[in-house]
Amino acid sequence: MITPIEPLNFQTIKPLESLKPMEFLSGQQEVSSEERQPPFGAIFRSVVENVKETDSELAKDRYLLATGQLDNPAALMISASKNQVAVNLLIQLRNKALDAYAELNRISL
Repeated sequence: MITPIEPLNFQTIKPLESLKPMEFLSGQQEVSSEERQPPFGAIFRSVVENVKETDSELAKDRYLLATGQLDNPAALMISASKNQVAVNLLIQLRNKALDAYAELNRISL
């Protein structure tokens, strides 16, 4: 007897958030202290949080696989890929920030 295949439960990818306008510099609008940080700082924190989340998800999936509780072994590979992409994004963001800093240091006034 052939058993029906259960549909896979895919997690949706969170959409990228657009940068908030920097209206708080001109004093037109009152904003919270969370939004007062520079846009790069907010992006960098967001990427670091994403790396932490994907790392904990990967660790959880590894634990579930090791204890035999993981029903879908492909979920581990998906978690590993997500983690790798998140870490690579963080590394590239860091490299670009260091390149920009070095370029600013080379400017002579």
